[in-house]
Amino acid sequence: MHSYSCLSAGAGTLQKTFLKIWPVTQSASEKKTSEISSWKGATHSTDEQSFTEESNTTSLSYHFPMIALSIIMQLLSLVNATGIWASWKSRKDQQNRNPTEMAMVGGRNINVFVGLFTATATWVGGAYINGTAEIVYLPSKGLLWVQAPVGFALSLVIGGFFFVNPMRSKNYVTMMDPLQETYGNMMGTLLFIPPLLGEVFWFAAILASLGATMRVILDIGGSLAIIISACTVILYTLLGGLYSVAYTDVIQMVFITLSLWICIPFALVNSATESIYYTATHQSYQDPWIGKIEKQYLGRWLDDFFYLVLGSIPWQTFFQRVLSAASTGQARLIFYLSGLGCFAMAIPSVLIGAVAASTDWNQTSYGLPSPFERGESAMILPLVLQHLCPAYISITGLGAIAAAAMSSADSALLSTGSMFAHNIYRKILRKKASETEVLWAMRTSMLVFGAGAAGLAFSSSSVYDLWFLSGELVYCLLFPQLCCALFAPCTNTYGSAAGFLVGLLLRLLAGEPALSIPPVICYPSCSLVNGTYSQLFPFKTFTMLLTLGTILAVSHLAKALFQRNLLPRSWDVCNVVGGAAILIPLQQVEKQERLPTTALGENHD
Repeated sequence: MHSYSCLSAGAGTLQKTFLKIWPVTQSASEKKTSEISSWKGATHSTDEQSFTEESNTTSLSYHFPMIALSIIMQLLSLVNATGIWASWKSRKDQQNRNPTEMAMVGGRNINVFVGLFTATATWVGGAYINGTAEIVYLPSKGLLWVQAPVGFALSLVIGGFFFVNPMRSKNYVTMMDPLQETYGNMMGTLLFIPPLLGEVFWFAAILASLGATMRVILDIGGSLAIIISACTVILYTLLGGLYSVAYTDVIQMVFITLSLWICIPFALVNSATESIYYTATHQSYQDPWIGKIEKQYLGRWLDDFFYLVLGSIPWQTFFQRVLSAASTGQARLIFYLSGLGCFAMAIPSVLIGAVAASTDWNQTSYGLPSPFERGESAMILPLVLQHLCPAYISITGLGAIAAAAMSSADSALLSTGSMFAHNIYRKILRKKASETEVLWAMRTSMLVFGAGAAGLAFSSSSVYDLWFLSGELVYCLLFPQLCCALFAPCTNTYGSAAGFLVGLLLRLLAGEPALSIPPVICYPSCSLVNGTYSQLFPFKTFTMLLTLGTILAVSHLAKALFQRNLLPRSWDVCNVVGGAAILIPLQQVEKQERLPTTALGENHD
């Protein structure tokens, strides 16, 4: 199992959902048509009735993609219209306010209602709901392996309790501000790379899934579909900044909530589904969906859990919500409530996964083998909607998945543009740049990063694995750096650089099976399974803690060496003890300046 429990399961194969769901529908339709002809020998009345029912089903299946296309296009149009309206609203509210802050943090004026939706939508998207359902359904996993709902909820609560006040007290604009303030612009630039890669790869992954959706439904080329999807997201994000992102998040959450809860009753009462209360603890068509955690996998389970809780914090999408609220109290309230919302949004997916594990698929139009035996577990949520719900109900849920994916892409795009324009362009490349120039730099960077993500989306077989690896680097490298910058101001650039190097080496040397990178360091319980090494030791959390310890230790060591003149001050290229001259004994200063102590006292008086 990959790190991001639910997300790693759902994100990497979200595109396959839409590539395969429609062919399944057509094959089931053809199967039924052939069954009609085999019933010709039955009684005339029975034959006529059966033929009529199956003809209606075939006709509905034939028009199903067209109806679904209509619904999805309406949902996407509503999302785009909302984004454009929000851009108009941001321009209207921009009078007498900083234009770059309006684009990056919404002028620090996002109300509690919108803030609650957009903070919840920070992690609730297409991968979240698909991955949760898949993990519950998988016989080897089950509910106990669904860590994302609790992990993300706790990350929001922890972020609200510990990180809101220090980030807002100094009016930071991005999460890179405290890092540059503590460790300097150049070290801040180096620390900018992991979150940049993570956001770009995530945007590319979303574009890949959207491209697959459009390719099947609209019957257009995959490349053209990705370009259309990228242009749509880039357009309203460029126009409205955080306002567009926040208000489209509201639409996203409403779509997901209503559509999935409408579908669930139909799936639960389907004649092919057994009671989920019974199958939770009893074997029926597969192992109980409650799941179990075997002793040898406990270390990995804990590693993934801490990764979700703590590794979800050091992202600009996270802190944009912190910094955009109208007040510190509102920011805390938004994060506490959104933690509950994040947990609640997983309930429909859990129920759908439980229904899938309790279903006799031979009694559905899907037939046998089951989705797990066909290797289609990643598409279990849309499969349940498609085969256990009426068509007019399921198309709403499928449309919501597509709309949710598009609305999630804009946050990643805005984050990369904000960090580049504010932390790289303004603070390093053009220190005297005007607000308008910075705003255009942000827009230009969003175009460049968006185009790059679209290019990566064409090679979707590896973009998901790259996103997972960059996310782990953010956890191992950036989280301890951010904690030290906010809560341990005694740390310095030497400690930051040493921690970055140690964390990067340890993570890369642990290997990455998805990218065919063999491990150089085999931690305890490392095993070789089917030619692939599997690290069962919680090495990601171990690497993060070692990075944290390295930053603290090297910072104190470097400062002590320079202060005690054990190393020449001329070697202090980072100037961490630049003001340390005041530590020279007062008697020595007096002797050098030939000023008596009494004279100094009189001058102070």
